[in-house]
Amino acid sequence: MSAPVSSELAPGLMLADDVTIPPSVTLGAHVVIHAGVRIGERVTVEDAAVLGKLPKLGPRSYAPATDTAELTIAPGAVICALAIVLAGAEIGPEAVVGDHVFVREFARIGAGSVIGHGSAIGREVEIGSRVRLQNSVVVAPGTTIEDEVDVGPGACTITNSWRPGEQAARTILRERCRIGAGAVVMPGVEIGTDAIVGAGSVVRESVASGSVVAGRPARRLRGDS
Repeated sequence: MSAPVSSELAPGLMLADDVTIPPSVTLGAHVVIHAGVRIGERVTVEDAAVLGKLPKLGPRSYAPATDTAELTIAPGAVICALAIVLAGAEIGPEAVVGDHVFVREFARIGAGSVIGHGSAIGREVEIGSRVRLQNSVVVAPGTTIEDEVDVGPGACTITNSWRPGEQAARTILRERCRIGAGAVVMPGVEIGTDAIVGAGSVVRESVASGSVVAGRPARRLRGDS
């Protein structure tokens, strides 16, 4: 990271030496952009956002160390105030990363998706196009969220703990499914296409396409078994 530079782009900007800012980009105050960040045309980065920082892993973390990786922000994307997007992530065209959102390394957020205030996106999460995650959603490492999924505020997916050489149980939210506010989706569960999970549910088993489930644990209310 270079020292703060004198720039007409924004007050307090900290910009790594290898980063180029296209003329159409809008930067807020006190933005920090680390090395290896690639920013497309018409991107907006709001106040105090941090782009491209390397992860700091705890002593018990099994995530592999990341020395350097390119963060790509596609044209028209918006990174809102105080968001942190780590090295290796990919933000798609016209996607919106909300205020105070944390996006881990190698996560991918698809075109036109919106990540609500205070949400956390785990390592290697795959989010499709036109997905809407409302406020304070937590997406566990390795989760796949397909196109046009809607996840209510405070919902989360859970990862299982694994050690080197063990395979993580991947959680999948299929196209157009809806997850209610405060729902918890357990490791390895698949929520089918167009399925609905009621608010506050704890989903321990996979849900068939088109089904409606609710409860703690979630039980089928409508649809195929």
